[in-house]
Amino acid sequence: EAMFSADPSRFVTDPEFGYQEFARREEDHFQVFRVQDYSWEDHGFSLVNRLYSDIGHLLDERFRTVASLPFPHSPDLKRAIWNYIHCIYGIRYDDYDYGEVNRLLERGLKLYIKAVACYPDSSKTPLCPLSWAPVKASEKVHVNLLVMEARLQAELLYALRAITQYMIA
Repeated sequence: EAMFSADPSRFVTDPEFGYQEFARREEDHFQVFRVQDYSWEDHGFSLVNRLYSDIGHLLDERFRTVASLPFPHSPDLKRAIWNYIHCIYGIRYDDYDYGEVNRLLERGLKLYIKAVACYPDSSKTPLCPLSWAPVKASEKVHVNLLVMEARLQAELLYALRAITQYMIA
């Protein structure tokens, strides 16, 4: 009977749960998840298919669909958005020049992307940067799809790497 009177929200809501900065300006070094050591293509895809048949193909199709959507801006901009999201989640590509992120993504757009990717509950309607106001709605949707799928892939990489480490140990 005591079990029924307990407040179940303590099992659902963790006030400490949320995004944590991976790179703080006052710290010179932070733990980096290198894609070269554990990537979706080389590791995650096959593990997730082993754990749940064919889900890897469905997830891979999602990632590829978003990556192949027509985007009137340069493909470099799409890659910068994807890599920026992975970067704010502590995932780095050794073969990518992160100066491209600063060159291609203006500050307002980076703040918008980070708000959507890391703090989706903090604001139900994050403000779109003023310079993106004249951009077509379809392009804004595309950016949001990139944010959602890059975040999903980042979360999967962490979870699948942890499962792999557990299975090896």
